[in-house]
Amino acid sequence: MTVEYFGKQYEITPAVRDEVELGLTKLTKILGENIKSKVILSVEKHRNIAEITVKRRRGHLVGLAEATDMVAAVTQALEHIETQVLRHNGRRRNIGRKPKDKSWTEPVAAESEMQISVGANPATAVPVVVHKFPSIARTTEAHLVHTTDSIAMRPMTIEEAVKECEFRDRAVFVFRDPKGQVKVLHRRKDGKIELIEVP
Repeated sequence: MTVEYFGKQYEITPAVRDEVELGLTKLTKILGENIKSKVILSVEKHRNIAEITVKRRRGHLVGLAEATDMVAAVTQALEHIETQVLRHNGRRRNIGRKPKDKSWTEPVAAESEMQISVGANPATAVPVVVHKFPSIARTTEAHLVHTTDSIAMRPMTIEEAVKECEFRDRAVFVFRDPKGQVKVLHRRKDGKIELIEVP
């Protein structure tokens, strides 16, 4: 553990130095021995300001405190760093210890594969893996997006609808012909447009 002290308009006393080192030794129990810290102690008018920065492998921790006494400011800054460390370590522990939920995958894997042997006799039998669908079909909730961009507001001919469909660059376009029948233009994956007449 290395500590650098800087004093801005403040002369660092042995009592303050002991307080800083006592607090940092408590932090080394949590963070480990290989930490570097920088302590900036300053006095502005009647305020004593302590800024303690602890550099570690996963980033910096900064404790900033202000009090009427420098020892109190140092204590508050160290407490602030300690709460940051405990919060970060607790968050990391919670993230790292979540059990993997295999309850939905294991039955499906057991049901989806079955190995049998096919052949005229046991000497010529060949192992074959048979796949089957699970008994419970798992579905996800559909993601719906409401749009009026794929619907024509006025009646139009098929040629106008094809041009409008290509202009709007939609896979599905709904329109009414001049007789009032609802028709749907659908662009297939090969790029061709097919006409679907709604009864």
